[in-house]
Amino acid sequence: MQDFYEIDFHNVDSNTGGEAITIRYCKNDKIFIHVVDGGYQNTGDMLIENINKYYDNPSYIDHVVLTHNDNDHAGGLRKILEEYSIGTLWMLRPWLYAEEMINDFSKYKSVENLKSRLKEIYSNIAALEEIAIERKIKIGEPFQGAQIGAFTVLSPNKEQYLHLILDSEKTPAVKENFSSIESFAKSFKEGIKYKLSEWGLEIFPEEGTSCENEMSIIQYANLCDKKIILTGDAGREALNIAAEYLNYISVSLPGIDLFHVPHHGSRHNLTSKLLDKLLGRKFTYKPEKGEELFKALISASEKDDDHPRKSVIRALIHRGAKVCVTKGKGFCSGINNPSRLNWSTLKGMEYPEDQEEY
Repeated sequence: MQDFYEIDFHNVDSNTGGEAITIRYCKNDKIFIHVVDGGYQNTGDMLIENINKYYDNPSYIDHVVLTHNDNDHAGGLRKILEEYSIGTLWMLRPWLYAEEMINDFSKYKSVENLKSRLKEIYSNIAALEEIAIERKIKIGEPFQGAQIGAFTVLSPNKEQYLHLILDSEKTPAVKENFSSIESFAKSFKEGIKYKLSEWGLEIFPEEGTSCENEMSIIQYANLCDKKIILTGDAGREALNIAAEYLNYISVSLPGIDLFHVPHHGSRHNLTSKLLDKLLGRKFTYKPEKGEELFKALISASEKDDDHPRKSVIRALIHRGAKVCVTKGKGFCSGINNPSRLNWSTLKGMEYPEDQEEY
């Protein structure tokens, strides 16, 4: 059987977006199904319908990955776990490391009490754990280097992950007065102005994203000689760690063929320097249609007027990307994959002539 892959970015219908990705691929004559995040709880039925329709009505899914705890990533996976037989559920459970972190928590002296509190805080992960235990689904620990089928986990490593839990605004740890970058960004939302910008000019804010987003599991695979990175909501720290690990495992950069743009195209997850490292230097000219070097895929709700950010779209196109965004419609990207009736070729976004001023 010829190797193939098909990656579906599903439409998550909400005011603020969401993430739901399903993948089917054939490698060495074996077919795998791999689900990454599931949007909100009401996204689950749509995912099941699509999997059954386009993946030959399977009863078994090899791998299910929750990148991080956020509602718009975790909710729909509950129905996936209940509908199918699952090989492995991959997610990080902070309470497993309570004993290692207990001394850093000023309010907790009992490991069991800390575990209980962490389950309350990371309730979406706890809910999936409960279903998995009840259904006897194996739960894998997706730290850097873990192999999830054809995919390798690039980030986080364990040291980074524990540090992020302690620094998170959600956990009553060392930094009681921590203020998340997401909150900062939202507080200035109404004041954003746009400015006309010449080709190549990129404006990214100094502030990064939240600890919760930095916890996102980043995955890499080479399928059909195409380099693929899936990022969740990963921020700058996580993506830099991912780039370093790719170098460690002898994957040359730049040269990614399919780049999942983190956090619905937020400006706080990327920088020009980071994009240079992952995707290459800026073109000196605006590429024509058909001259693109790679695909940049973004999950963003049709109801969300703020994502993806124009500065992000510009920066991706500067490096030769064909930028594709869900915006009310799911899409599939693949190589050698079975054809689908009434599915059209992916259209790239136009280059914005203006961008956010700060």
